[in-house]
Amino acid sequence: MMKKLVVLGAGESGIGAALLAKKNKYDVFVSDKGIITEKSVLSNNDIRWEEGVHTKHDILSATEVVKSPGIPDSIEIIQDLKSKGIPILSEVEFAFRYTKAKIIAITGTNGKTTTTLLIGHILKRAGYDVLVAGNVGAGFARSIVDRDYDFIVLELSSFQLDGIEKFKADISIILNITPDHLDRYENDFEKYIQSKFRITKNQKSEDIIIYNYDDENIRNKIETQAKKLPFSLYKTFDEGAFYKDKQINININKNKMTIQELALQGKHNVYNSMAAAVASRVLEIKDFITRQSLLDFQNVEHRLEHVINVHGIEFINDSKATNINSVWYALESMHKNTVWIVGGVDKGNDYSELLNLVKTKVKAIVCIGESTKNIHRTFAGHVDKIVDAKSMHEAVGFSYQLAQKGDAVLLSPACASFDMFSNFEHRGLEFKKSVRSL
Repeated sequence: MMKKLVVLGAGESGIGAALLAKKNKYDVFVSDKGIITEKSVLSNNDIRWEEGVHTKHDILSATEVVKSPGIPDSIEIIQDLKSKGIPILSEVEFAFRYTKAKIIAITGTNGKTTTTLLIGHILKRAGYDVLVAGNVGAGFARSIVDRDYDFIVLELSSFQLDGIEKFKADISIILNITPDHLDRYENDFEKYIQSKFRITKNQKSEDIIIYNYDDENIRNKIETQAKKLPFSLYKTFDEGAFYKDKQINININKNKMTIQELALQGKHNVYNSMAAAVASRVLEIKDFITRQSLLDFQNVEHRLEHVINVHGIEFINDSKATNINSVWYALESMHKNTVWIVGGVDKGNDYSELLNLVKTKVKAIVCIGESTKNIHRTFAGHVDKIVDAKSMHEAVGFSYQLAQKGDAVLLSPACASFDMFSNFEHRGLEFKKSVRSL
């Protein structure tokens, strides 16, 4: 009897899972409470679908269900599936069944995208056939429908990790863990931490975990059979990576390597580069390839992205910074007097964590979005000026007026974007459009 796979959610991961399942002889049904934008793709592949509704009869007859990471476990149809004991998988778990590639998986609250792309860049430079996927780049499942790869480099969120059972990474990387998305974890930080640690699930002694030793949430709680390789800004290791005398030092299997020049600046990018360099060394990529890759890598759009200089004022787009920790790293990397654009949908932010940096780095604050009261309350009296803007265009205009030649304007919102924009990309694009119209 043909297995029936139900896919809940028809975004990139859902469509990809449906196509991969169809190729592997499943009876596939796709259900999305919203609007499906790729109806023709499903219909052309003889995949049944519905939109605007979840029909229980069709869904509860599934052998297995692939659930979009954006769908919370609390909704009725998920609870019904659980009560019937029907397995609920992530796209990552499902796609893993159909690849023979070596897998490098990266998670963390911040830096995932940069590190994932950086490792992909190194491997491609070394001549390997590489897929960069997961929470960035192409869809994992869709990309392996018609081919496989030497390496698959996956950026994995906590939501994606929640849906894995047998998935195993050959190399896993945990960059940092700070409070984020706690609304999905009953406001319990420990549950969020455990979700991140699922990246080590199923790893054996022959596998590798690369982790940030400086993050006590990782250092003190990590439990795994995999070989542990730490990286740190402050501690040296015989096995691992550390930063000393303005260079990255990597010691793996009694082989030593140093890297002096990086394309990406800022403390957070030293962490990202160390993680990537350790992975590279584990995979025995030639030293000169790793060094060159770290030197010429171009950072992801919307993450500390230089836009343009206008009359000596540098405009920087960090729209991807949707939490306090991301903003901390952004402000830490600033070496100019800064006008900071901040605000949006507050996730329960404790802005006091940024107070010392703001005192030393920020000359003025421009607030956007619905959550501005906490910003005013925290920073009033600590910066020369705090103003509210009704639009991104107005925010950029205020920032331009408040900045002087030699200053920087930094969009680093610390908040979600959904009050004013469709997503953080839209917010970043509006910022760049407004800057270029000055």
